[in-house]
Amino acid sequence: MCSALAAILATPALAAEHPKEIRLDYAYYSPTSLVLKHFGWAEQVYGPEGVAVKWVLSTGSNRALEYLNSNSLDFGSTAGLASVLSRANGNPVKVVYVYSRPEWTALVVPKGSPIRSVKDLKGKKVAAAKGTDPYLFLLRALHDQGLSKSDIELVSLQHADGRTALERGQVDAWAGLDPLMAASQLQAGSQIIYRNVAYNTYGVLNVSDSFAQRYPGEIRQVIGLYERARRWILAHPDDAAKLLAQEAGVSIEVARLQLSRNDFSRPIPGPEQIKALKATAPILTEEGLVKPGADVDRAVDELIDPAFARAVVR
Repeated sequence: MCSALAAILATPALAAEHPKEIRLDYAYYSPTSLVLKHFGWAEQVYGPEGVAVKWVLSTGSNRALEYLNSNSLDFGSTAGLASVLSRANGNPVKVVYVYSRPEWTALVVPKGSPIRSVKDLKGKKVAAAKGTDPYLFLLRALHDQGLSKSDIELVSLQHADGRTALERGQVDAWAGLDPLMAASQLQAGSQIIYRNVAYNTYGVLNVSDSFAQRYPGEIRQVIGLYERARRWILAHPDDAAKLLAQEAGVSIEVARLQLSRNDFSRPIPGPEQIKALKATAPILTEEGLVKPGADVDRAVDELIDPAFARAVVR
């Protein structure tokens, strides 16, 4: 561990008071969170401070944001575009860290499907979890081909249920998410018909505005823990795949495929994320996903806060 990071982890959080409990989520689409949970590093830091650590499973960006907005979670793992959607609709969340740059979503069809392209989805049943990156990926892919969600039969399912529906033939296509998508490819022969890394928005760590105002030191401390997990993944790729397989309940082959689709090299949010997320403004407005009159560009500017990560990442 570098000396700067060690100093962050060894120093009590700088807020005037500590919360009684730190509530962190873990998600199978966030390998960094699984590493942090597995090794108990948060407990090692917060235990001596008398602060309990609670872990909450997020099964999708929509769930993580629901937990944040209901004040049942302090740190939530989501896709960047889902956070924009939440902020633009009046939920005051803030992105403080990038846990990975993934290509975690694509459009998938069952083995042997006659569907070969996005245009072939017209009139078909397509599963997606509303409010998540795969859902918004699907809408952008449709728009690129002159289609909209009214041209398909959208079946709203959480990610795991979407995979099951695809493999059982209950839907014609699925806006997938790793590691479920990788598992479906390798285990059921599911085929990707459309991929676009530019439409996969960043994996980000969110807090509420109120938490950021009250506990800025806690945010720096948790980012320090995430940095330890990120550096561990970069230094131990084989062990990271084994850990992901164990924690997510997938095969080592699935874990390796998922990790190969993640870039862990740029953890500080900033101009790159702002530019990518502002590019989504037209579709959010056209599809009526934000409130009438919502200023999406302003929501992005208010969402991305690099100050916390800049104080920690070296």
